[in-house]
Amino acid sequence: MFRRVLQLGLGPGRLTRGLGTRRGSFTLDWEAQVLEVKKKLRSILPGEPLELHDTSHLPPEHSDVVIVGGGILGLSVAFWLKKLEKKRDAIRVLVVEQDHTYSKASTGLSVGGIWQQFSLPENIQLSLFSINFLRNINEHLAVVDAPPVDLKFNPAGYLVLASEKDAASLENKVRVQRQEGAKICLMSAEQLQNKFPWINTEGVALASYGMEDEGWFDPWSLLHGLRRKVQSMGVLFCQGEVTREKAFLPSSTGDMKPRGVWVKMDNSLEYQPVECAVVINAAGAWSGQIAELAGIGNGPPGTLQGTKLPVEPRKRYVYLWHCPQGPGLEAPLVADTSGVYFRREGLGSNYLGGCSPTEEEEPDPANLEVDHDFFQKKVLPHLAQRVPAFETLKVHSAWAGYYDYNTFDQNGVVGPHPLVVNMYFATGFSGHGLQHAPGIGRAVAEMVLQGGFETINMSPFLFSRFYLGEKLQDYNIL
Repeated sequence: MFRRVLQLGLGPGRLTRGLGTRRGSFTLDWEAQVLEVKKKLRSILPGEPLELHDTSHLPPEHSDVVIVGGGILGLSVAFWLKKLEKKRDAIRVLVVEQDHTYSKASTGLSVGGIWQQFSLPENIQLSLFSINFLRNINEHLAVVDAPPVDLKFNPAGYLVLASEKDAASLENKVRVQRQEGAKICLMSAEQLQNKFPWINTEGVALASYGMEDEGWFDPWSLLHGLRRKVQSMGVLFCQGEVTREKAFLPSSTGDMKPRGVWVKMDNSLEYQPVECAVVINAAGAWSGQIAELAGIGNGPPGTLQGTKLPVEPRKRYVYLWHCPQGPGLEAPLVADTSGVYFRREGLGSNYLGGCSPTEEEEPDPANLEVDHDFFQKKVLPHLAQRVPAFETLKVHSAWAGYYDYNTFDQNGVVGPHPLVVNMYFATGFSGHGLQHAPGIGRAVAEMVLQGGFETINMSPFLFSRFYLGEKLQDYNIL
């Protein structure tokens, strides 16, 4: 539709568009205008090729896989689908992304952390897989004649503080982390004070500290490195969205499997159909809405068909402050007993941090405006109590971003829907999707191409747990 519209462009005013005045006389680039008129005339003469509208921005009519969402998780799935395909160009992959500037993408607005201090073995394994991927980033994402990817990785580690009532739980979690191969040490309050003398250890009974493979990196570098790589591998991109007005091509066999998607083109009322075999729902904070448009959760309550994907946008603030007397270059990311976290940012005595609100404090996710009072009331008192030097800090800026928040158990959803069997999920990681993206992308690609998880068993993260009421409990989600 509209793929072969003549572009004659000979309407009124065409020849005078470049007309101007200069010191009372007319000037006109006649040569350019004449050439353009000749070009248009040639296009309509018998035997001459017709000049058509540029359709390069339109999606293909057919694709093997359509990935809804071109953020870090969608790109990772695309990468591994192409990496694991049996022969080059065996699979056509299309990524549909509404915002190619990524101005509101969760990836670019995150703090870029990676750590192993989770309590679920699968999350620990994802972290270990991801750090190995990041360590060898240019073996994975190198593109001929392009500069190498520089993640600006800072291996400063994570420091998790626990009060007396949480000390035993922290000790148990560290035992699991060590069993999975993470190098985590436990420190008493006295040991903590000796290693980091700028910390006030009041109320701290125990701390865990990542000695290797933890820290933070530049999310933008990973995002753009992945996008550049998958484009070089033949992945197609389309700027558009899947909307409520027109979303999925209905099944021709009467089941719930969509046979494709409708893509609403950017800045247009036009919809383009794309037939496909598989849809990847990597729409982040809006993946719950995409699932609903595919009929997921629209059945009777208490049934599998009536079980929704419990992922919604949640707004989180990040504050950047300056404090010349603050912790030095050896400072890790600190997760306080209060839930407040902070880390160093660069070399100029700058720091960033924040904390998650309670359910009662959840801000309206309709926009990304920042509540500066939240910092003064909920963050600063705990910062100043834990690091006395922060009493004199000055906030320089702040921003907000979205979590793809899983309201059921704050853990990710990976793999196919049990009824809409050609829709696969890579979403709901509630703040740790960026750091786990390499492993999640591989897991989804393995399930699509080979029918099962091979590198990391992500079966506990399947959609069916929402219907069965089986929550995954991981208590170290920042």
